Amino acid sequence: MAKLQVAIDLLKIEDAIALATKVAPYVDIIELGTPLIKSEGLAGIRKMKDAFPDKLVLADFKTADAGELEANMAFGAGADLITILGTTGDSTIVGAVKAAKEHGKGVVVDTIGVQDRVKRAQEAIALGAEFVELHAGLDEQAQEGYSIQVLIDEAARAGVAVSIAGGVNKNSVAAVKESGAMVAVAGAAIYGAADPAQAAKELKELLNA
Repeated sequence: MAKLQVAIDLLKIEDAIALATKVAPYVDIIELGTPLIKSEGLAGIRKMKDAFPDKLVLADFKTADAGELEANMAFGAGADLITILGTTGDSTIVGAVKAAKEHGKGVVVDTIGVQDRVKRAQEAIALGAEFVELHAGLDEQAQEGYSIQVLIDEAARAGVAVSIAGGVNKNSVAAVKESGAMVAVAGAAIYGAADPAQAAKELKELLNA
């Protein structure tokens, strides 16, 4: 059964925890977005994990170097998962995976900026990643003609454990599930909704259908 991940791109940890409190009954993974981590630092990760010890907490570091060091920082602060950029070298991913194994945690390789996401996903899993995020960032989504269908098709072709991030909403989440993705990552569809709890509930029900 596919998991639901909420990507929280707010800037204050108090606001992030308030949002997470509303949606926690319906999500499996709580992601502290990169802007939130840059704003609040490691203390924000600890506060989120302390508030939701039963949820997987993902620290969206988007690490490009010093993989083992930064992974140790994230896991030491309470994160269960850390993102490493797929555009970086294999050694950075390997270092992060080493730290993850020592902590009993996991590495997610983020393919934002990767030209061949399917190939890199397969390579990252071979290097020990927990799963790979097929990710179209906000800037890519804003480009004319963008469609999440590109990621959905890639997930079906990859044949490895992936998540999809880049326009997951109630109109696309069924197709995301059908692609075989193990995680659907929703950001604006939840935190931008008038009723975030209801939005998360609808997405979870569609994933479970």
